[in-house]
Formats: sequence, structure tokens, C-alpha cells
Amino acid sequence: MSETAKDHLSGAIALGRQMTVEFYDCAADILADAKRLEEVFLTAAQRSGAHVVNSTFHSFEPQGVSGVVVISESHFAVHAWPEHDYAAVDLFTCGSGVDFTAAVKALAEGMNSGQWIISSMVNRGILHESGQIERLVPVVENERNCGLQLSWKERFDRSAARAISTCIDLYNCKKLPVKEEECRKTAGELSDKLSLTSGKGKWVFISGERENGFTFCGDTGRISGTINPESGAVSLDIFKDGFFDPRPVAEFAMTVFEGGYYRMQVQIRQ
Repeated sequence: MSETAKDHLSGAIALGRQMTVEFYDCAADILADAKRLEEVFLTAAQRSGAHVVNSTFHSFEPQGVSGVVVISESHFAVHAWPEHDYAAVDLFTCGSGVDFTAAVKALAEGMNSGQWIISSMVNRGILHESGQIERLVPVVENERNCGLQLSWKERFDRSAARAISTCIDLYNCKKLPVKEEECRKTAGELSDKLSLTSGKGKWVFISGERENGFTFCGDTGRISGTINPESGAVSLDIFKDGFFDPRPVAEFAMTVFEGGYYRMQVQIRQ
């Protein structure tokens, strides 16, 4: 902010203060559970000294949670991506009695976050000493934060990539193929979804003491899977020449295996 702007705001106050926090390496099972996540945020609000009015948390299909705790001082809000162990949090207060530091600490503990970063702290509703609202909000503080892609397709095209690979881990699966013919059918459903082959493809099945594995190689890519009936977990490694959108594929896999939640890692291959 320039000296002129500082002088212009001398004596001004803010009607509210907003902090956004990025929580990384969180427990995916907590982020996928709307009830547990709501309990985490209610605890954080209480520890911060906020006065809770109401709360609502919603689970999306096949996964993802959005929620808000309404407090007398404003709100605590979140959107969670269990597949990336990540939660985007927005803390807003219009009073000086809310302790953001205590709130962030409680949220980190509750979501079992390995790392968190305060990405912004913004004064909202800057009230000039004349009593007029300033048309002045510092939305972007660093130009490097601008122009980020919002889709894998856009990132793929801008990277001039040749292929994309995805690791998908599914948990609490209720439908687990065990026999070779069952795995072959499942792999066929996934390969059809990805349009991996126009021919017959190559198939390998491995039967282990605790886990079963399979690999299907088509004309344009491959799928490898590991199935653990004891834990109800399925791990998929997918590679394809050309582009595919990983999120719909992960969501399709959730329906195939009747999973409870999933995690995902994507690599653009150049």
C-alpha cells in the first residue's frame, strides 16, 4: 500500500476481518465425513471464543463436504477435498473477541493436518473516519496468484502434455472382486470408461494371500489394480496416452467398488 493510501485510511476501521487457510495432509476419512467435520468446526469455534448460532454441513456424491458454522461474529466455512487430503477454510469475524490462532490450531488438530498455511488476511468493509464505506478491498496481494488453471484439461493443454497418469485409492469398499473373472469384468468396465483400447488388450491376474492384483494393457494405456478384501481398500494406477479427466474416472470407480471415499494423485506427463 502506498503512503498516500495509508494517509487516506488514517483513522479508518474495518467492519470485519477475513482469514483464509489452506490445510494440507489432512485425514481423508475425516474430510469425507460431514458429521465429524462439523464437530471439528464447532469445537474450533468454541475454542476461539466465538458464539455459535447454527451450523450446516453437506456431503456431496460421491464425496466432498461443504459446511458453515454461523457465529454471532460472522462465520467459519470449509470445503474439503478428501481425495487430495486438503481443506479450504474461511474464517470471518466482525468482532475482536474471536481468536483466529486458537481456531486454526483446533482445526489443524481436528482434521489431523500435517501442514497449514494462512493464505490471506483481509480487512473487509473499510469504514472511513467520515463514516463512508471505502470502495477498497485488497483482493489480490501477489500477481503470481492470478491465472491459475481450474481444470485438468486446461493444464494438460497448456503443458503440451502427451499423457496423464492417476493414482486412485478407494476406501471402505463394499463391492470387492476377488476371483479372476470378477476382476477381468471390473477392469473391462474401467477400460471402457477410459476408452483405453480398440482391440482385445492384454490381461494379467495375480492372486495373493492377502491381496489380489490385476493389470490390463490396452492400445492407448493401462490400468493396474490392487484389492485388499480385509481392509476394503482398492488401489488403482491408471496411465493413458492423451487426456482423460481424472475426477469422473475416480467417481466412476467409486460406483464400481461402492467405495466410501477416495484419494487421488494426478501427474501430467510430458
